Amino acid sequence: MARILVADDDEDIRMLVVMRLQHSGHEVEQAGDGATAVEQCRNDAPDLVVLDLMMPGMNGLDACRTIRADPALAKTPVILLTARAQTSDVEAGMAAGADDYITKPFSPRDLAERVDALLAQGER
Repeated sequence: MARILVADDDEDIRMLVVMRLQHSGHEVEQAGDGATAVEQCRNDAPDLVVLDLMMPGMNGLDACRTIRADPALAKTPVILLTARAQTSDVEAGMAAGADDYITKPFSPRDLAERVDALLAQGER
């Protein structure tokens, strides 16, 4: 069981992701914005982070960059989960340090599989 942080300002989406990941056996924490997500990462060092791209205050790109810049968190897998599907958005997300980029609408099952795949890579 991994500890996962899910940050999304849309409570319905956040709860859908939380429930799916809990159903997969993970312990899930939540944040409603990027700044809170970064603070929780620093305090709790999750095994993986799922970030919405468009959040108030600190957006997902800035949160991802901040996580990557912190030596204690730099290797934490980050998935960006967002409605922004343009090629330039995906490129910006990957350039910010994301390990994966999933567009909304999304399959909760696909998200869980991609989370598990990233977690398995970290175990090697």
